[in-house]
Formats: sequence, C-alpha cells, structure tokens
Amino acid sequence: MEDQEELLNLSLAIVTDSNGDMKRKRKRSRADVSNPLMNTYEGCTEGKIFRLLQMRELMLKLDHKRKGAVEENGKGLHLIHLLLIAATALDKNNVGSALENLTELYQSVSLSGDSVQRVVAYFSDGLAARLLSKKSPFYDMIMKKPTCEEEFLAFTDLYRVSPYYQFAHFTANQAILEAYEKEEENNNSALHVIDFDVSYGFQWPSLIQSLSEKASSGNRISLRITGFGRGIEELQETESRLVSFAKGFRNLVFEFQGLLRGSKLINLRKKKNETVAVNLVFHLNTLNDSLKISDTLKSVHSLNPSIVVLVEQEGSRSPRSFLSRFMESLHYFAAMFDSLDDCLPLESPERLSIEKNHLGKDIKRMLNCDKDDANCPIYDKMETWKGRMEGHGFAGIKLSSKSLIQAKLLLKIRTHYCPLQFDGDFCGGFKVFERDDGKGISLGWQDRYLITASAWHICA
Repeated sequence: MEDQEELLNLSLAIVTDSNGDMKRKRKRSRADVSNPLMNTYEGCTEGKIFRLLQMRELMLKLDHKRKGAVEENGKGLHLIHLLLIAATALDKNNVGSALENLTELYQSVSLSGDSVQRVVAYFSDGLAARLLSKKSPFYDMIMKKPTCEEEFLAFTDLYRVSPYYQFAHFTANQAILEAYEKEEENNNSALHVIDFDVSYGFQWPSLIQSLSEKASSGNRISLRITGFGRGIEELQETESRLVSFAKGFRNLVFEFQGLLRGSKLINLRKKKNETVAVNLVFHLNTLNDSLKISDTLKSVHSLNPSIVVLVEQEGSRSPRSFLSRFMESLHYFAAMFDSLDDCLPLESPERLSIEKNHLGKDIKRMLNCDKDDANCPIYDKMETWKGRMEGHGFAGIKLSSKSLIQAKLLLKIRTHYCPLQFDGDFCGGFKVFERDDGKGISLGWQDRYLITASAWHICA
C-alpha cells in the first residue's frame, strides 16, 4: 500500500514534469477545457485511439491461448506505476499521455495472469472508457454489462467460494437471532425482518434454519420477511426460492412480502408485539446522497425496530475527486483480486466469471461515474457510518462472542483452494478484526478492511 502511494506521488511528478505540452494545453480556449473528453481527437490522432483498441483486442485474444500466469520480478509494480501515470494524465486532461500508457499496459496485462495483471486490466478498461464519449460504440463495447444470468452466476460463484458475502450475512443473522431471543417471552414467537435490499435472498436460508432449530411442533415460530428489490421478476424469483426452502421446516410459518425499491413504508403487515429487525446490508452505499441516506435512517427509526444491522464495504471518507476515488478503488479491488487466488485456482472459469461480471463491472462503473451520478456508490469508513447512525438516534450494540467465533470459523471452512494456514484470527490472507470496543466486526484481507458489520438499537 505504501509502495502504491509512493508511485502515485511519483506519477504526479512525472506527468507534470515530463510532458512539455501541459502548459500549452492550459492556454486552450474555455470551450476546449469545458468539455475535454468530447474533444479527444483534438488532443491526439485517431490512430492512437485505434492503436489502443487494437492492443486491447489483442490482449483479449491472447488470453484465450494463455495457460496460467506470466510472472516477472517487479512486473506488478511496473504495471501499477503505468496505471497511475495514465490515471493522473487523464485527470490532468493530458489525453496523449494517457493513451500511450494505456496502450503499453494492454501489451502487458492479462485477464488470466496473476492478480496484479488481472486487476490492472480492468482498471485499464475503466480508464479507456473514460477517454471516450459515452455515445461512442467503443465505449459501449468496453462498458458492456453482463446479462442478468451472467450477473447472477457471478454473484453465486463469489458467494460459494469466498467468505465475503457469507461473513456479512451470517454476522447480521446472528445479531437478528439474538435480538429475537431477547424478546422471546413477549414477541408471540414472531419475527419480522425488513430487508432494504433483498437481492437474490441468499441471506435468509441460514436464519430460517436457525429459527427452525429453536421452534417445536407445539411452538411454531413465525418469520415474515419484507424485502425491497430492483424489479418485479427479481422479487418473484426471490420469493419462490425462499418459500420453497422454508417448506422443509414444518415448525416454521414463513411469509414474504416483496416491494419495489423506493416504495413507502406505509403498508407493512405487522403482528402484535413481533420483534422487528431492519436489515441494511450493502444498501446505504447505493443511495449516493447524504439526504437520501438521512431520509432512509429516519424511516427506519420510525419503524421502532428492536435491532438494525448495518454492513458496508469499508472505504475512505467519501473520496469525491477522480484521483482519490481511483486510488481508493485500486486499493480495495487489488485486495479482492488477491483474495480470489486464495479461494480458486488460476485457471478456474468461476474466477473469470466473478472478475468479469461482478468485480470488473464494478471497477468500470466506479471509474466512469461522476460525483453527482446516481449510480456512483458511497464507500465510507466505519467511523463515518457510526456518526450517521448516532446522529439519527441509534446507539451501537456490542456484538456477542458467538458472532466473533462464527466469523473466525467461517474463514476456516471457506478456504477451498490454498492449504489451510491458521494463525490466530486469520486463515490464509483473510482476517477478522474486532473494532469499536466490540461494536463492529470487520472482514479483511491482509491488513486491508473489506467490509464491516455492526448492530444498532434506538436510543432510550
């Protein structure tokens, strides 16, 4: 991480000092400066653009023939160095320098290489797309979105092989289960979970199973999930999947109510004295607006829930400039790509699916959204989310020792590919961190926080 930060400083100096035309560029008319990317061809020839695209196409073709990684001493740092120069040049509107460095990168990166080659390949795509007009067919080619089926399969593969999503879901479910148990004498054996992003419903089978283990034929437990989703079809598929799973547990009464994201919280079916849990897992970061986040937390507060579980990707303090967003994303995704090597062999088709249709998609989206773009997520530090929650009348709950033990056990059983290496709180490169005096638990890769889970209740 320190090496990357040093390279960024070095690249700033190189781009500023080695390009004599930078000062001349500043003398352009205001019309040129106000819309630089639409005037790409004024800063460089069409030949450079097509040369870049040709190198990208060649890289993709060669990937089909490669068998394993091509490793060279120091190559990874050199690729990061070129990538940072390209990003800095693009940020300075030095299109020619950005094109030259991206063209060189495409000759060295690989979607089937080591983790650095792979992550730099997707970042190169993100920068190349940023050079082009969004009306360009080449932009669409680079930014092509996966189909719904491809996206679902990539998510499923990542869920299966990595502890990333399972850590989030199991930690949240444990906190919800304990909140239910605390009120068991007065809640009429009823639990109502309001999930603000129910996508695919993968979180809830483990909770269904845990509740069923507590229930009996004479004391059936009622579980109602109100889930918000992106579309009717997704909600119907999620309901079908969960209802089918719940049928195997006769001592559990299960109901699902699907609502489209953005629907008002006014028609929620509720039972008397039921335990209400609000699930905010990877949701608040998608709102991209402090006012929307505030409105959501006010709505959550009005539900008077027994518990609110919050899980978010760990980021910096809202990096809004392009370069800061770039560096934050590079650090995070480099850790994610590196962690996949601990979960899957290099030649695995599942790894390629995850990186192309899940992580790679997010990288390109992140680099091509403006700060006011509704599709540009907000990734903050745990301390920032803590301030928001406390500012809206919530207080943190100390997570139980069961949550911590469960998280550590998950790491041990979810390392499929590399030999198990246990040392204290980590397995391989994954680690579990207890934070904020036990009120937060983070999953990390090496010393980088990836996601953080916390639980909250309304202040007395």
